[in-house]
Amino acid sequence: MHVLSLFDGMSCGQLALQRAGIQVENYFAAEIDKYAIKVTQANFPGTVQLGDVTAIDPDSLPDIDLLIGGSPCQGFSFAGKQLNFDDPRSKLFWEYVRLLKALKPKYFLLENVKMKKESMDVITDALGVEPIAINSRLFSAQNRPRIYWTNIPFDVPTEDKGIVLRDILEPEVEEKYYAGKKLRESYMGGNQLNPKYKSQCNTIYPTDGKFATLCAGTHGYSFGYVPAPTYRKLTPTECERLQTVPHGYTDKNVSDTQRYKMLGNGWTVDVVSHIMKGLTQ
Repeated sequence: MHVLSLFDGMSCGQLALQRAGIQVENYFAAEIDKYAIKVTQANFPGTVQLGDVTAIDPDSLPDIDLLIGGSPCQGFSFAGKQLNFDDPRSKLFWEYVRLLKALKPKYFLLENVKMKKESMDVITDALGVEPIAINSRLFSAQNRPRIYWTNIPFDVPTEDKGIVLRDILEPEVEEKYYAGKKLRESYMGGNQLNPKYKSQCNTIYPTDGKFATLCAGTHGYSFGYVPAPTYRKLTPTECERLQTVPHGYTDKNVSDTQRYKMLGNGWTVDVVSHIMKGLTQ
């Protein structure tokens, strides 16, 4: 199988194909983040990096069997300014459409965040398939609703595996992951560590439930806190577990800052693997 992955990031698509037992002959990746590329090449050295998606010439590629990608979501996300297609990052979706039309792969998959219906309808019309909503909470301890457009046949999952936050926490972590003493002392009870602010990044998540969506923040506090028993942020390893990424996958001589960012930008591997298994049907 020849695969082209646009906005490949740290290559969660490649992980998902591997986990689904799909043999890949060539995996072409369009990515510009040097840290994500470094992690990809450390784990999958045979990956053919193509660089900027806007510069890809479809005539330079062999017949592509599978086109995958998760175009930048910041313009669509309810957590952002909701500029939708007016956001230059969201316009990159049309690069996906350009290559889909030019390459005519047998299968395709596009992932994105929950968004306004008008934006979702534009994507649906362009791709010609209905969107499917899947929340990562079914496969992990992370509440991560996402939308998938694909022509891969698969059964939509409905059963929650019952994984909660305590299941992915490390028993011991370094002091640097704990909240500062002054902040801890200001805690007045409830689910917000700092009583002055109410936000995801200030929320304390109980260990018997699901954690919040990992975002593309470059520090762990943008995700929230866990009581452990002293309030702390998640470690990169715990974020790997929330994304069902193999232990140490992102630990490839890159900073915690970059690990948090690429994990927040990545896919929940077990969700995409579930979809990819449809390729064997």
